[in-house]
Amino acid sequence: MITTETIKTTCPYCGVGCGVDAKMQQGNLIAVSGSTEHPANQGRLCVKGSALDETVSHHGRMLSPKIEGQRVDWDTAYSHVANKLSAIIEKHGPDAVAMYVSGQILTEDYYVANKLMKGFIGTANIDTNSRLCMSSAVAAHKRAFGTDTVAGCYEDLELADLVILTGSNLAWAHPIVYQRLAKAKAARPAMKIVVIDPRKTASCDIADLHLPLKPGSDGFLFNGLAHHLIANQKLDHGFIDQHCEGFAALSESVQQQNLAQTAMDCDLTEAALNTLYQWFADYERSVTLFSQGINQSSSGVDKGNAIINCHLISGKIGKPGASPFSITGQPNAMGGREVGGLANQLAAHMELKNPDSLDKVKRFWNAPNLAQRAGLKAVDMFDAVAGGQIKAIWIIATNPVVSMPDADKIKQALAHCDLVIVSDSSDSTDTLQFANVCLPATTWGEKEGTVTNSERRISRQRGFFSAPGEARHDWQIISEVAQRMGFKDAFNYRCSADVFREHAALSGFENIDASGNNERDFDISGLANISDLEYQNLEPIQWPVNKTYPQGRKRFFDDGHFYTASNKANLIAITPRLPTYAADCDQLILNTGRIRDQWHTMTRTGKAHRLLEHIATPQVEIHPDTAAKLAIKNNTLVSLKDRGIEYIARANISDSQRTDSLFVPMHWSDAFASHARANSLVRPIQDALSGQPEFKHSPVTITALTPHWQGVLLSAPDFVPDTKMEWFKTPLANCTLWELIDLNKSPSFAWLTAEFAEVDQWVHLADSEQRYLNAAGFIGNQLQVVLLSGPALPEYDKSWLASQIGTEFSPEQDRLRLLSGFPADPSLQTGKTICSCYQVGEQTIIKALQNDEANSVESLGATLKCGSNCGSCIPELRTLVNNHNRGCATAVIQTDNAA
Repeated sequence: MITTETIKTTCPYCGVGCGVDAKMQQGNLIAVSGSTEHPANQGRLCVKGSALDETVSHHGRMLSPKIEGQRVDWDTAYSHVANKLSAIIEKHGPDAVAMYVSGQILTEDYYVANKLMKGFIGTANIDTNSRLCMSSAVAAHKRAFGTDTVAGCYEDLELADLVILTGSNLAWAHPIVYQRLAKAKAARPAMKIVVIDPRKTASCDIADLHLPLKPGSDGFLFNGLAHHLIANQKLDHGFIDQHCEGFAALSESVQQQNLAQTAMDCDLTEAALNTLYQWFADYERSVTLFSQGINQSSSGVDKGNAIINCHLISGKIGKPGASPFSITGQPNAMGGREVGGLANQLAAHMELKNPDSLDKVKRFWNAPNLAQRAGLKAVDMFDAVAGGQIKAIWIIATNPVVSMPDADKIKQALAHCDLVIVSDSSDSTDTLQFANVCLPATTWGEKEGTVTNSERRISRQRGFFSAPGEARHDWQIISEVAQRMGFKDAFNYRCSADVFREHAALSGFENIDASGNNERDFDISGLANISDLEYQNLEPIQWPVNKTYPQGRKRFFDDGHFYTASNKANLIAITPRLPTYAADCDQLILNTGRIRDQWHTMTRTGKAHRLLEHIATPQVEIHPDTAAKLAIKNNTLVSLKDRGIEYIARANISDSQRTDSLFVPMHWSDAFASHARANSLVRPIQDALSGQPEFKHSPVTITALTPHWQGVLLSAPDFVPDTKMEWFKTPLANCTLWELIDLNKSPSFAWLTAEFAEVDQWVHLADSEQRYLNAAGFIGNQLQVVLLSGPALPEYDKSWLASQIGTEFSPEQDRLRLLSGFPADPSLQTGKTICSCYQVGEQTIIKALQNDEANSVESLGATLKCGSNCGSCIPELRTLVNNHNRGCATAVIQTDNAA
């Protein structure tokens, strides 16, 4: 009898924290869907979440512990790590070891890691890749509110009359929140949406106003807004007087930031700026949602405070539809902040610099060796590895060789480190090649624990698979090492519920101030005594969860109570400044970020073939005028350079860019391309307060490359490119697609046959000068290899040609047809994939529009299904409708074109 079971869990991707229904049959995951009961997503999933069932194979998994490349048992691995760390600590002190963790791990994993490092090893040298995405928002919150508190919730976006998206391509980075906003806009068309971004992103599809400001000038814009509110007396004087401090200093600091000056500073028109300012002044229900475009800056903290200032002085905080809202990048960046995962934090939102906090944690943990000062933040931590001050580093669930700024320097640092320990589920990250010890960890579908999303909502991740091979949970691995280091009693956890209960108890430990209020915002002590069964069945809930708020709390600061010494919010007078390095006359500004269907360094999403259909290779977005000036044509090869480092990709000419800027995706690693690690170009410039790197503003030069030869290779057998070639790799369902580039020569047919010696039959076409070579190879009449090549990148129908791999072709059939790259019947051509959920191609959509089968986004969804699942492709569908259907009505988006 076939049995089916649905497990409710949480998505492992972005900070939205969507509920997922995992449908299991006979121990296999057969489908995933959005949980209709989960408050975050209300039944929807983006394309990445919808493809989770395609990422759970054991292919590419790390399955056993290894020391120096040799497989060992767990007891040997634990003892080796414990002994090595203990020896280094004894000889060099606790600050000679470090741990670098991730917003991908669960709160329980985070808690145990932080407890070991800060509580028992006695160093605060534990930091997280959340340093790279959220630490500026953390610091801004703490300066303004006294604690790292997200004031609002997703519902506020739906209730607001004005929503400002600044430094956020919400449509691609947080698609489900974007769809909630789009639905609210459709229901209330009078709602205003403003996008503040140098790029015209997919989020502009629903915007009433787009402000393509000068890169890095956000601080000037929001100081200008504060000036406007003060000058026009659009203030909440009662809120300022009763609940804020620092208004006089703020007023003085923005006095010169008038409209004309701000327009000049931001490279915008006064009219467009004034529209934004008037809307914010007039609409009581206003939300400003900000993310990496604000945070990833050498002045990210100041920018965050400039935004918060505007909400405080106008009283737009803690009310339905009114709040500043920092949206987190990772699924558990918030959980990491709760447990003190950053090097300058203590557990449970307590402070390393606060003696009272140190005393409380020391007593609660019974930790006589508790760290007494902040540790090294991510960039400084790897600098210390490079300099030899840190002798051992334990890296958990992250890939710093790809994700850190100045990434080549990270390679050099790890190569010279005495001891590099890597805990990961993948066996092929760029970082693993530097590991002395490899520890196989569980991942989504196997882990048991909790995550916290951007609106402070704690949700369960539930395991429904047994761990493959010898993989173990991160909290188990850390606890076993801790026990062997002599800390057995403090790490004798039986299950993840034990860890969670202790975490919850610490959050409420002596958490009452002299007035009887909570001293700290984070308090889930109401969950400290839940049973294992209650933990297993825990429903999503927003913290705090305590005696005052047993069912959780939607919003903070509705009562005017803040967590500063005076219980008032601090207005922070900032001095806006542009990024550290300006572009020279021959340079452009490089901006890095996410694309729609990929996540981080593609160790998970790279397994789902349909997620590689939308954008399959690295690219450089460039404005048409800039491209023309530099003689760069669309889809041709370009090189970006800075400081002797090179990035190679294809040009994507788009008027969504400013003429002074470029955009590249952050995702590609050495596993997927020869020279496309974008963050190797990013200089290690940090915000002085948060330590967050300036990923959004790197001066680079760009030049067109003229390859001698370019080829498209589809191969079922394994293939390793020549080291002298440039290449891009795209795993497909039944083969691997390679784009191969040789700058100097054309490979011969003899080269191809030698690479695939197992192929026993070939058909090929070549010219006398050997510039063109098209070939198809068969094993026993089954197509295994196709190569199309020449001086330019060949045109072909990828979906059709890939579908032919593995097909039987008798010698009597027209095998030469394969060498054209297109089907004989043009109606079978689908073109570039637009909708990844349903694999709908551009040509299919255009034909439907031209043949009057559809005339709108909605009718395309009804006819072809595209756009009807996650909605991430709707902006592109709308563009196709506008371009290929004369009868459609188009939305008017007001865009400031000063730039």
